[in-house]
Amino acid sequence: MAAEGDFLMRYRAVSNKLKKRFLRKPNVAEASEQFGQLARELKQQDCLQYAAFCNLAMARCEQTLFNAPGEALALTDAARLFLLSERENHALRSPGFDEHLQAALNCYSFAIKVYIEMNQPVMAASLCLELGNALKEMNRPGEATVHFQRAAELQTQMPVEALLSLWELASCKILTRDYDGALVVLSEMQMMCQERGLQLPGTNTPVGAFMDIVAKCEISRVLLLMLLEPPPQKLLPEHAQTLERYAWESFDSHSQGKPRSGELMACQEKDIDSLKSLQTELW
Repeated sequence: MAAEGDFLMRYRAVSNKLKKRFLRKPNVAEASEQFGQLARELKQQDCLQYAAFCNLAMARCEQTLFNAPGEALALTDAARLFLLSERENHALRSPGFDEHLQAALNCYSFAIKVYIEMNQPVMAASLCLELGNALKEMNRPGEATVHFQRAAELQTQMPVEALLSLWELASCKILTRDYDGALVVLSEMQMMCQERGLQLPGTNTPVGAFMDIVAKCEISRVLLLMLLEPPPQKLLPEHAQTLERYAWESFDSHSQGKPRSGELMACQEKDIDSLKSLQTELW
């Protein structure tokens, strides 16, 4: 309680310096520096939420000084402190109303807005990814999808990074059992690789990282289609083409029936271990 009282006294003392007085202009730069010093001290004392409030006050000072980079940095520091405080509460299983998480979301949102206004979409996208990953780790994949989607939209000039953000988006949709939504995202990723990826001269085959992403997307799409089992009349052409690569009518004229999907995939992927485990059933 003594530490809390000391914090409030110092916080109010610095805040009073910002009040407008007759014929006297407040020293906003000095107040910002003092808020920053107080935030560092409180962080060292593990008073994370109080340190975050000091960073918020510092951000308001930087906004008054028209220092957008300083404002964005202070908002980001506040967001991370609020988020860290929320994680500690979860680790301790403390009851609450997620107030620190809501404060973190607001701070991240304002910091992202500042970076967008500064024409720095890369920095804004990195904060979206940071927030999305944090929510995913906290078992909130449904809330994380919005931030991964926004990160991909901000990374339009960086196709590989945008594809990685979309991959995280697809994984969150799978975690929330939105399999149709995940299938749409993976199809979009595969199309994006074909349109914007580096390709071999004279071919339509992506190379490098794009080829790896296409392979991951195709495998995931096949598994999702096997799970969803859409009727033929509702099967989209691109999905039908994907399934055709992993299925055929019969082995030969002596075949007594169609092989199962797992066996087909093991054969075509030349997965020796899987074939060994399926040997008895194949016979």
